[in-house]
Amino acid sequence: MLEDLDKVGAAIGRIPSGCSILTVKHKGRSTGVLVSWVQQASFDPPCLTVCLKRGRPALELVEASGRFLLNIIGEDSTMLFKHFGRGFALEDDAFSGLAVRETSYGPLIESSIAHLGCDVTQQIAVGDHDLFVGAVGAAGVVDGAAPYVHLRKDGLSY
Repeated sequence: MLEDLDKVGAAIGRIPSGCSILTVKHKGRSTGVLVSWVQQASFDPPCLTVCLKRGRPALELVEASGRFLLNIIGEDSTMLFKHFGRGFALEDDAFSGLAVRETSYGPLIESSIAHLGCDVTQQIAVGDHDLFVGAVGAAGVVDGAAPYVHLRKDGLSY
């Protein structure tokens, strides 16, 4: 039992994270979603974890395809926050107005500063989210670009 939920939320909110756009494509449908719960999980093989809230359309496509592309965004990513922050239904064109190119893992957003293509090795239910472990199979990076770093005021909500 939690002693003080407000203090728990404030303390969790102080854990720094980056923000990325997870993209996925399966059988002609594609989407993207803003994610902040991403962490390296292994050196050998290189793996990372990412959490998706249940009910998000991207979760359905990640489960079906078994892979995803993590587009890491840079310090000046206001436009991408506005674009992906509202969320998309599967029938929406999540990439309208953006420069993207297709990869075997999902759409690559050309303005991202790095990307990681991952094959899902595990899916674990964690509270109201599902945690995916992804083995990295492809990557790219823009030299000298700095990532966006995010702190939340309250670690109990987005």
